[in-house]
Amino acid sequence: MPAFRRPALPVRASWPARRQALALLMAGAAGAAHAEGAGLMGLMRRLRGPQGGEGELDRDDDAPGGVVLPAGARSELNLAYGDDPAQKLDVFIPAAGGERRPVLLMVHGGAWMVGDKANRGVTAAKVARWLPRGWIVVSTNYRMDRQAPNPLQQADDVARALAFVQQKAAGWGGDGERVLLMGHSAGAHLVALLAADARIAERRGARPWLGTVALDSAALDVVQIMEGSHYRFYDRVFGKDPAVWRDNSPYHRLAGTPRPMLLVCSSQRKESCGQAERFAAKVQAAGARAQVLPVDFNHGGINAELGKDTRYTEQVEAFMKSLGLP
Repeated sequence: MPAFRRPALPVRASWPARRQALALLMAGAAGAAHAEGAGLMGLMRRLRGPQGGEGELDRDDDAPGGVVLPAGARSELNLAYGDDPAQKLDVFIPAAGGERRPVLLMVHGGAWMVGDKANRGVTAAKVARWLPRGWIVVSTNYRMDRQAPNPLQQADDVARALAFVQQKAAGWGGDGERVLLMGHSAGAHLVALLAADARIAERRGARPWLGTVALDSAALDVVQIMEGSHYRFYDRVFGKDPAVWRDNSPYHRLAGTPRPMLLVCSSQRKESCGQAERFAAKVQAAGARAQVLPVDFNHGGINAELGKDTRYTEQVEAFMKSLGLP
């Protein structure tokens, strides 16, 4: 477990905001940033492992993050989509018998600096929900540097992963044309970058995907963030150059007409929903479909609760069905 470091707290923020940031970044310093949510209790649950009974499900002892596979399902772990050791992904495949299955490609969060494809909140509930419904679920890593993160490099890695998944999908019984791209937190920013500027993905050989789900990104207009009061770790991520801010900003990179987008935001985080609504308005003005979905979960819950039997999951599934997906 990495050593604890003093977290960067919001500049000129109120004490409640500073306390929330401290909790988020304490969880991150312990191994998941705010990719899986705030709080030491959540961290302790991750260290203890999965809880509760398994019912008719079979545990895959090699599966990461507390994933429980339905009977007959299988996993292919740590597949390399590039030469760097960080360029790996995990694939969870339903039981044999289907073909042209849709693919959910998940990108983890973690402040662009930490996090992992195998974190429990990234995959467990999603695999449990959508594998039995015939989906293939993929969770990808990307290159990270805690001292000098490079979000554009990370977006390029996600593009490489997308191209790899589309190329290999048929071998898993999937359909490379029926891919839903999803990311949480920093991962939501990365998938929004690809959605806003499809050229990032095209340069890596990726084909168009059906739609994008961004789970609680508060970094859709990076310029607006950096010009106002913001968490200090954003300075490490985006630097001081306004040109870099624009290059990393989905709002400013928006080009053409993106595929449909669902922007989920925590109603407990004003900055997240505000950014989502502003970005959605610009996407809609470009003639594309962008829906904002505020939900009453905290930042970590937006990720970990998706796939559980809730109204929130049903709302995300309604977006999936609008794309012709099961």
